[in-house]
Amino acid sequence: MDLAGIGHALSVWVLPIISAITFHEASHALVADRLGDDTARRLDRVSLNPVRHIDPIGTLALPGLLLLFSPVVFGWAKPVPVAFDRLRHPRRDMALVAAAGPACNLVLAVLCTWLLLPASWLEGQVGDWLLANLINAIMINLVLAIFNLFPLPPLDGSRILGALFGIPARRLGRLDLLGVPLLLLLLFVVPPVARELGWSFNPVAGFVFGVLQPAVHALAVVSPLSGRQLEMLLL
Repeated sequence: MDLAGIGHALSVWVLPIISAITFHEASHALVADRLGDDTARRLDRVSLNPVRHIDPIGTLALPGLLLLFSPVVFGWAKPVPVAFDRLRHPRRDMALVAAAGPACNLVLAVLCTWLLLPASWLEGQVGDWLLANLINAIMINLVLAIFNLFPLPPLDGSRILGALFGIPARRLGRLDLLGVPLLLLLLFVVPPVARELGWSFNPVAGFVFGVLQPAVHALAVVSPLSGRQLEMLLL
């Protein structure tokens, strides 16, 4: 890929990735603040300024390199600090704070589907570039929402599941440091090792892509496009 191709690839992926992550993290911060914990607000995390949420390595450098050289793109933002014991109803509110990020990404995916039609009226390179950004934004927001629902700390799904089963947030928090290397192993080590052994085992990708197709058809219910049209654009 030449420099022009690299520049174009980055230009239609970086904006959707940064915006999806920014809204995701800001939603966590906003809901936590509304439910009684102002920790994130005091740290200026209730903000749509990407600088407040971006981790230079996890949000920019690593996803950029993986986008160019790997079929798997992975990254992270600065975690939003939440003092769960300061929430008015810690068990219920832990789930609401955790669900806020994925829910916001789903709303953004819906919004982008509605912007596809007016964007298609623009002709030339600007129109093509905008359409590529919107299509990528739909996919990124869907994948980010689903991925974060995987029930492994520190992902949001573990908090939601913990609230359902009454597992204290402090106990889940202790598992975060173990969950990160385990997640990296499940993403980058286990699948190729399993392939070498003649097995097909990729639990994270299986979860994400197993949910993705039904999510695309669910998205069609609230978008101007049909499920078939969205499948052709995204899958």
